[in-house]
Amino acid sequence: MKITGKILLAFVSIAAAPVAFAQSTNLPGVSVNFGQGTNLVDTLEVLLLFTVLTLAPAIIILCTSFTRIVVVLSFMRQALGTQNMPPNQLLIGFALFLSVFVMMPTGQSIYQNSLQPYTAKQINATQALEGLEKDLRGFMIKHVRKADIGLFYDVTGAAAPADITGVPTHYLIPAFIISELKTAFQIGFLLYIPFIVLDMVVASVLMAMGMMMLPPMLVSMPFKLLLFVLVDGWQLVTGAILRSFNT
Repeated sequence: MKITGKILLAFVSIAAAPVAFAQSTNLPGVSVNFGQGTNLVDTLEVLLLFTVLTLAPAIIILCTSFTRIVVVLSFMRQALGTQNMPPNQLLIGFALFLSVFVMMPTGQSIYQNSLQPYTAKQINATQALEGLEKDLRGFMIKHVRKADIGLFYDVTGAAAPADITGVPTHYLIPAFIISELKTAFQIGFLLYIPFIVLDMVVASVLMAMGMMMLPPMLVSMPFKLLLFVLVDGWQLVTGAILRSFNT
């Protein structure tokens, strides 16, 4: 019994040691107050902001010039027949920087009319998002085709507005994507033509020499690279992409 009492006394001493240490050292206390929390409106604004940040990759890809640029660069790589050269990371990074170059006027307008007033607390988050949407809509309206917008009105049976500025955003974005894909495929078709001609010439020469077992692509690829370098292909392709946004 004496041993048991000593053991209980030791446990009580160990449990009371942190309390005594806290009282002797005057540690700061922590209190939780549920009555005076953050304003619900501010919380919803933060939630909305994080939602926009989550959708930022989709906005960058679908509502900007990135779609057209990355598709054209992918066509360029396939036309050369170099498989994974340049690698995907390089093409996507190059497409991002070209997109920044193309979208710079729109980005400056968004910063001056939406982000800067919002950070200065001159407008709220809703007004900032409306300004961002307005600037992105201005870019998409400039490059969308009316036939692609008409497709969605034909499917839904809704009456089309008299002016393109009256098109809702959920109609405008998919129509803009279709327009960008069509333009990118048109540029890709033009890029393929000289390389297809070169493949046909090499294949004809190999067949005339009786080398039917030698793959024409294996022989034509060095000539494609040589032709691409001699005409400064990357400059031509980049210039064609950038000029396509000025039409």
